Amino acid sequence: MTEPESLQFLGVNQVRGRGRPLLYFSGCDYYRFARDPALARAMRVSLAEHGLNVAASRATTGNHKIYGQLEKELAGFFGAEAALIMPDGYLAPVAAAQSLAGEFTHAWVDEFAHGALADAARMLECPVKQFKHHHAADLARRISKCGRTARHIVLTDGMFSHDGSVAPLRDYLKILPARGIVLVDDAHGAGVVGATGRGSLEHEGVGRERIVQCVTLSKAFGVYGGAVLASRAQRDRIVERSRSFTGTTPLPPPLAGAALAALKQMRGSAARRKALLQNVFLVRTKLTGAGWALSETPGPIVRLPVMSGPEANLLKKRLLAAGIYPPFLRYGAASAQGAFRFVISSEHTRRQLKCLIAALVSFKSRRD
Repeated sequence: MTEPESLQFLGVNQVRGRGRPLLYFSGCDYYRFARDPALARAMRVSLAEHGLNVAASRATTGNHKIYGQLEKELAGFFGAEAALIMPDGYLAPVAAAQSLAGEFTHAWVDEFAHGALADAARMLECPVKQFKHHHAADLARRISKCGRTARHIVLTDGMFSHDGSVAPLRDYLKILPARGIVLVDDAHGAGVVGATGRGSLEHEGVGRERIVQCVTLSKAFGVYGGAVLASRAQRDRIVERSRSFTGTTPLPPPLAGAALAALKQMRGSAARRKALLQNVFLVRTKLTGAGWALSETPGPIVRLPVMSGPEANLLKKRLLAAGIYPPFLRYGAASAQGAFRFVISSEHTRRQLKCLIAALVSFKSRRD
């Protein structure tokens, strides 16, 4: 992998790249909370009160009171019985899987799942197989061959970052035998999809029975850290059995303080969620009207169809000429060939969106 160029953020929707300011339609800071003054103030207050670091595992002397406060607020926001915070979002599904080791005979992973789930599956101490992306029928066929005594766990992203689609969790739960569960990495869905931003479970209209939801605080919430949302019994099991929990230093208290402020902002962010939906609708409507074949997905991500190398290079040049940073990504199995992936924010102005639309519509018309 070639290391990408360094980008300097300029305000909320611009970066300095290629030596000049460019409009930014990338990253996962969907509401721009990472640059929200209220979060920065909360972080400074927490730093002054609690210091930079507890410098110990929560299993020893690092179990600070602010972690309990954050877990209570997370559980309340997501409607979960309990929450357990982790140093980052990648470790959340790993810790959950470590606590479930030996309880299943088969683990099924969506072929486009995030790498964190692939690593988490290895902790389950059972055979791990992939199933077709979003394909409930393929999963059902595979499970049907395993016998009645098999115990299954399905691992999937909630909202997939490559295109903003949401896993068919309701269908998976119908397929799974009674003892089966779903481990959902909802890093991108949390705060974004669902009527109140509770993520893919809310979007799919499913309860928490037989689901363990893992989230990150570094995307829609704009801070850092991760969390597992589950029953109290499952939380206790992670504390007792997960080396990823007991063997790591927890989230720095200033970031926990900022995360508390982010949750407060998220609870009152109906206007931002509405703006996000409106912005995505505008871009999708204009691009499909111009002939772009786009997938209909609930997430604020607009992925263009895969192009040939020469076409992709030409579009990169056109975007740069329009003052837009070209978000061409090769990341994970779903985008190994490379694709343009535009992430829309609630804070993009109408003028900025029209600039993006004009560049893509112009390219499409000349291409046809």
